[in-house]
Amino acid sequence: MKALISVFDKSNLEPFARSLVELGWELISTGGTYQALQAAGLPVTAVEEVTGSEEILGGRVKTLHPKIHGGILYKRQDAEHQATVQNQEIPSIDLVVNTLYPFQAAVECPDSMPEEIIEMIDIGGPAMIRATAKNFQDTLIVTDIDDYDQVIKALKEDQNTLEFRRQMAQKAFALTSAYDACIANYLLEDKVNDRIQLSYQHGTTLRYGENPHQGAQYYVKDEAPFQQLHGKELSYNNLNDLKACVDLVKEFEEPVAVAIKHTNPCGVATGSTALDAYQKAYEADDQSIFGGIVGFNRPVEEDLAQALSEIFLEVIVAPSFSSEALDILQKKKNVRLLTMDDLDQPAQAEPQIRQTLGGLLVQDKDIAIFEKDALENKTQRLISDQEMQDLLFAWKVAKHLNSNAIVLAKNGQTLGMGHGEVRRSWAVEKAMDRSIADTHEGAVLASDGFFFPDTIEILKNHGVKAVIQPGGSIQDPSVVEAAEEAGMSLLFTHMRHFKH
Repeated sequence: MKALISVFDKSNLEPFARSLVELGWELISTGGTYQALQAAGLPVTAVEEVTGSEEILGGRVKTLHPKIHGGILYKRQDAEHQATVQNQEIPSIDLVVNTLYPFQAAVECPDSMPEEIIEMIDIGGPAMIRATAKNFQDTLIVTDIDDYDQVIKALKEDQNTLEFRRQMAQKAFALTSAYDACIANYLLEDKVNDRIQLSYQHGTTLRYGENPHQGAQYYVKDEAPFQQLHGKELSYNNLNDLKACVDLVKEFEEPVAVAIKHTNPCGVATGSTALDAYQKAYEADDQSIFGGIVGFNRPVEEDLAQALSEIFLEVIVAPSFSSEALDILQKKKNVRLLTMDDLDQPAQAEPQIRQTLGGLLVQDKDIAIFEKDALENKTQRLISDQEMQDLLFAWKVAKHLNSNAIVLAKNGQTLGMGHGEVRRSWAVEKAMDRSIADTHEGAVLASDGFFFPDTIEILKNHGVKAVIQPGGSIQDPSVVEAAEEAGMSLLFTHMRHFKH
């Protein structure tokens, strides 16, 4: 029995190869893998000795040869195939171990030159992988170093079954498909591709989905973008809420606390410190925050941890936790503590993908705030500096509520929010009814879409004097007129932020 080993990632290579030799396998190898096996004192045959051809073109061609692919692909039960390999002295290759050139890592490396990235497109590897996987009836393909132990176990215990080989073949084809997708995406110059290819690998099997009767899985690009320090495994709903929390946290440069419940903010505030921001966010809705997710763009220190420990929270995410904070929060066994890099940095542009009837919807991530130099006060009333800060704060929060969305705010704190209503005036009324303030003097209001004069009337009755909205309605002139008569500032952004 012969095994062809050609791996870029040589982690755990020596013990794996040594186990193969002990089981009676003959090793064939190439280039750096051959040298590593030789250096380990293992008997190994260079691929050139099998093919009778030297590596050429700087290593671009080494395993692309009939004596390699013939040895992999021939059907062991086919008499004609058997005769061919015998007549042409093609050795049988029953096991192929291959890890591909790290193309995506080269793409993501800021120092990579285009020609270096192109050289990281593996040719011989995918060809061998696909050939071995195609012939899984007779051959075994190994593409993941994490599978080494189970492969050795299967060979030792005579469990190299057809079903086992089929599973390994499926994994191999998933790998080459994802690998090709990375290359296709890198070479794409236009925003529109004829065929979209997504590349994710299995991360975790979740306990269940949105409801207990729904199965669920978590797939990741390479690895999860967060580190869990404490608590139970994240649930499907936790992960949904976590994304909503992180997206809103990354809107702010100043210290911010974001409380999320069912993917919507229930309390958001900025402050002089993370603790100050949290206390204001908690005050904004001290009921809904229970069992929710809270996120910060500053480290969690001891004083903040003490405040957080006083209520039940599902998840806390922050750039870091001090040792004193961990000592406090890890006493609560049910809270999940996560750290995540770049929470104090703006969100990056990336496609957003959603399943729809018969296909996918793909759009750019909504990372803009308003059109450059487009903020326009449509009335005579001047906006104070504090009101402008609050208007921009409320506007950022409104981006992250489900439409129709309304945010009432003051001094960097949400006072009341209305979201998910089919009529915008209802969302305004909801925000007012749920406001924690006894009076709305000095409060401002943000609306993710334009509105009509009936909304101005509601705001007038509640004493709100500063409003931000995108504009864009045929009724804008009448809305501006109503705001002028009410002595209200009306700021147009000329950019809406529907979130459906």
